[in-house]
Amino acid sequence: MDLFIVYLICFGVGLLFTIITAFTAHLWGGHDGGMDAAHPELGHPGAEGHAEAGFGTQDMPGFSALSPTTIASFITAFGGFGMIFNRIEATSSPFISLPLAALGGLGIAAAVLWLFRTVFRKTQSSSESRVATLIGTTATVITPIAADGVGEIAYVQSGTRYSAPARSENGAAIANGATVKITRIVGTQFYVSKV
Repeated sequence: MDLFIVYLICFGVGLLFTIITAFTAHLWGGHDGGMDAAHPELGHPGAEGHAEAGFGTQDMPGFSALSPTTIASFITAFGGFGMIFNRIEATSSPFISLPLAALGGLGIAAAVLWLFRTVFRKTQSSSESRVATLIGTTATVITPIAADGVGEIAYVQSGTRYSAPARSENGAAIANGATVKITRIVGTQFYVSKV
């Protein structure tokens, strides 16, 4: 089989994958709120908090080097560079065009990885609530907190409203609509006391 056809297949498959995922990504986006939203009987009503705990740059969820997007970028670029190098007389030998196409594919995949990680880092750091700064913030109980139980609070930080699961600091019940102060945070569980 001619090497140009291999490059053409790689380019076509990568491009087709990119186009298909661009149009169908919303079908598998998981916007249903997770298991508790799909099966409320498995969760605890009022305990589905939405606060993010904030990650360091090493632990921050983001874009994997082996994600389908970077793999598709490599395959597409490998095919594209391969077709170009295969048609240039000085690089038409498979011993030259294959390594050059692989390097070009790796370069494009690395650029895509860097771009998406940069975008995700900036958007997450600008919109993600920094939980450590919430101690002392006032909030409103939106789901009653039962004695020694869990409820839900809503608070505003940087102009954005968030909700989170909450417990009473002293174990007492707190009614819906009460104003409380966040006293500490353990994992994703907020502890509050009445103001």
